[in-house]
Amino acid sequence: MENTNSPTLKRTLTLKYVVFFGLAFMAPKTFFSTYGVAVDSTSGMMPTAYAIALVVMLFTAYSYAQLVKAFPKAGAAYTFTQKSISPHIGFIVGWTIIIDYIFSPMISALIVGISLKAYFPSIPMFVWIILFIVIITAVNILGIKLAAKLNTYMLFLQFLLFALFFILSIKGLLEGKGTGTLFSTVPFYDPEISAPALLSVIPILCFSFLGFDAVTTLSEETKDPTRTLPKAIYFITMIGGFLFITSSYFAQLIFPEFHSFNNPESAYLEIAMYIGGNIFVSFFIAVGLTSTTASAVASGTSASRILYAMGRENVLPKKIFGYLSPKYRTPVFNILLIGGIALSALFLNLTTAVSLISFGALFAFFFVNLSVVSYYFFQKKQRSFKGTIQYLIIPLIGAALIGLFFINLDKHSLILGGTWLLIGFIYLLNLTKMFRQPPPELAFEEA
Repeated sequence: MENTNSPTLKRTLTLKYVVFFGLAFMAPKTFFSTYGVAVDSTSGMMPTAYAIALVVMLFTAYSYAQLVKAFPKAGAAYTFTQKSISPHIGFIVGWTIIIDYIFSPMISALIVGISLKAYFPSIPMFVWIILFIVIITAVNILGIKLAAKLNTYMLFLQFLLFALFFILSIKGLLEGKGTGTLFSTVPFYDPEISAPALLSVIPILCFSFLGFDAVTTLSEETKDPTRTLPKAIYFITMIGGFLFITSSYFAQLIFPEFHSFNNPESAYLEIAMYIGGNIFVSFFIAVGLTSTTASAVASGTSASRILYAMGRENVLPKKIFGYLSPKYRTPVFNILLIGGIALSALFLNLTTAVSLISFGALFAFFFVNLSVVSYYFFQKKQRSFKGTIQYLIIPLIGAALIGLFFINLDKHSLILGGTWLLIGFIYLLNLTKMFRQPPPELAFEEA
């Protein structure tokens, strides 16, 4: 008999906290860290590239919003695909998307370690990495409400950074720096840039928007999730798009000679020094540390909930992955496992982790779009003119766009992601006795 007093996830999150959580996972400040490399790839047309990326992501955000209404349970893309298309495909999608969340804290730990090592060269980098992982693991164990509040405070620092960047850029332009004008079409359109060259960078920029999908893993901890989560998904995507487009516009105007950066990877510090001096540079670095912390807490929380959703019904071993702490009501073993994986920052490099995340994100997005078609158009037979637009045409456009970018991933991403996918497929064969039985399905009751 099932224990009715067993711990469950608590519904404590409102729209405000869910939006802040998603934006914290997105870590908008990382826009600046990648600006130097990305602006060179787009030959200066970053605002247009981000606008295209925003449109692409809105199609997938739309699909997430539709599915979270039907399945307001922890599990995100895994649950959506499992219930809409097939339990087997759902397992593969869940297996693949796990790498996005599990490796994100490792990336944050690596960034923090590199930054603090530069500030304190006498202290080994592994000390900072281990300390960072211990802190974010403890925060996630203590509960989602604490994690959400911590992320909110850190997120406001990022908003302050963007506000100061806008103000100082406008001040500099009015003083004659950069192009010396507040209005220009050059960042949006350059006739010398080919469309293929511009579109080639869109897949990279799409990952700047990761965060709207992360909040769907909080379905069982959100108040009125069928109303709250769709609103949050759109808010997060649009706010991120506004920050990225506006920031890239001002960065291009204030520093139009983007080919002259001494080091593209730290170009944002050159821009910060140009418009705000040493004080602004110091603030930039400090906010960078807090944003990586917020992102690590958010991604660690999401990963633990996905593992919990899969473990609750023995898709993964229930005793470990489906366990909730009676005291904190958090999936403690999952959080500790993610912390352990994050320690790979001690010997893995950033390129490897980013390649895996790229593969996992696009793979999940593709099947989420198809899940809308499968569930609403075929299962629920929503085939009126309006239904055809909403549940067939729009999600198919989203799937086509994501599929186009997926097949154009670099070889490194495809090999690493494909290897992880193959491991998941072999595990699925074993789990289902060579497909002779379905994999365990995720139960909807919260017990």
